[in-house]
Amino acid sequence: MEPENHLVKERINKLAKIRALGVNPYPSRFERTHSSSDIKKEFEKLNKEEDSGKEVGIAGRIITTRSMGKASFFNVQDESGQIQVYIREDEAGNAYAVFRECDNGDFVGIKGGVFRTKTGELTIRVKSFELLSKSLRPLPEKYHGLKDMELKYRKRYLDLISSPESKEVFVKRSRMLKAIRDFLAQRGFMEVETPALHPIYGGAAAKPFVTHHNELDMKLYLRISPELYLKRLLVGGFEKIYDINKNFRNEGIDTTHNPEFTMMEIYQSYADYDDMMKLTEELYEFIAKTVLGTTKIQFKGALIDVKAPWERVKMLDAIQEYAGVDARNMSAEQLLEIVKKNGIEMKNEPNWGNLVCAIFEHFCEKEFVNPTFVIDHPAESTPLCKQTKYDSRLVERFEPFSMGMELANGYSELNDPLLQRRLLEAQQKQLTAGNEEANPLDEDFIEAIEQGMPPAGGVGIGIDRMIMLILGKESIRDIILFPTMKIVQ
Repeated sequence: MEPENHLVKERINKLAKIRALGVNPYPSRFERTHSSSDIKKEFEKLNKEEDSGKEVGIAGRIITTRSMGKASFFNVQDESGQIQVYIREDEAGNAYAVFRECDNGDFVGIKGGVFRTKTGELTIRVKSFELLSKSLRPLPEKYHGLKDMELKYRKRYLDLISSPESKEVFVKRSRMLKAIRDFLAQRGFMEVETPALHPIYGGAAAKPFVTHHNELDMKLYLRISPELYLKRLLVGGFEKIYDINKNFRNEGIDTTHNPEFTMMEIYQSYADYDDMMKLTEELYEFIAKTVLGTTKIQFKGALIDVKAPWERVKMLDAIQEYAGVDARNMSAEQLLEIVKKNGIEMKNEPNWGNLVCAIFEHFCEKEFVNPTFVIDHPAESTPLCKQTKYDSRLVERFEPFSMGMELANGYSELNDPLLQRRLLEAQQKQLTAGNEEANPLDEDFIEAIEQGMPPAGGVGIGIDRMIMLILGKESIRDIILFPTMKIVQ
């Protein structure tokens, strides 16, 4: 028999003994008065061997036990931390028989007085003890932290039990999402919700997940971006809106990509990409100060400062500096030679704009340490953006990069319906020709902006990558509670 299976069998036997004592090992509720951190705060000034004279009620999971026959010490862990508990047979009565059948991992409820031991440990002296949930599987051997990264991601509940540091990451993630909403509310933005199931996908260069609705007998796609729905709301008259949502892209998995991820898109009428860059850098600064108290962060061995304002660099200037290529004055044929010479993979048609993007990605993305806005991208990079005022080959688009990671993507939004139709028709042709990341033509979206869409700025911010950067985590799996994993048979 496998060691763990043997332990499970032992615990099932203990469960039977507990039931034989007339005890329900899975009661409905327990009345708590304090958390472990509440007790530590309230009684921090208690002296050694001093009894507070006050009774508390706590509940949590047994983490460690030190049995001494008719008396035992054990530690209970709740969401806020751990506290020591002391139980004696002559004081707990029949409940001590139940305690003797308990294991590390069991949930228990305790009522008793607070005192400090002669070694200085704040402790609860049990007056009543109740088993709340019998655990049938043992905790990881090293309860203070999982070392097996595969197990850590696949069985996040074990990671959270055993690692306060992992738990704190997700506490901070929650605080960051609240801070994002606070920041945008202060600036007059309204949160909206857009559908996750799309009859026509769009708004990003990505391959979608496909599903089918039985009742309507129609193909649907999981959202790759909320962009086209949010722009419909601009048409409808909302002027400052955002949506925090799950996006789904049928793509590879690596340290910065998960097929299901959290995205926020923000749109503001009568604004352009300069306004959205300012909003993005100020948001990052606000979140870092709110959660960390500083704008300086250790990430991938470097000290990053997210304090606004961030540097702005034109894409063609970056290529000139880091690749030594004057793409501004070169033809597609000349750029293609550079791509071939350097073994750069081309995913799209090798036209001037796509070649510029490929060269930038190969030579430049890794060069930016502090967050830096790379602006004025080739028009081929997106069909949803306005041209720059100085070069019709370029569009008013920005992406901030830090340590090789793209943090956001924003535009001065295209609101010319005739031009928008031509660009999306071109995308449809690419899709038909086999480009799986091209967008289909969305006639309803075109009809919406034919009603008139105000000039607007928009930005999509990867929430997961924001959390990675601010918390200094190098893998997206460390900041997603349940990352996508291959099923193990």
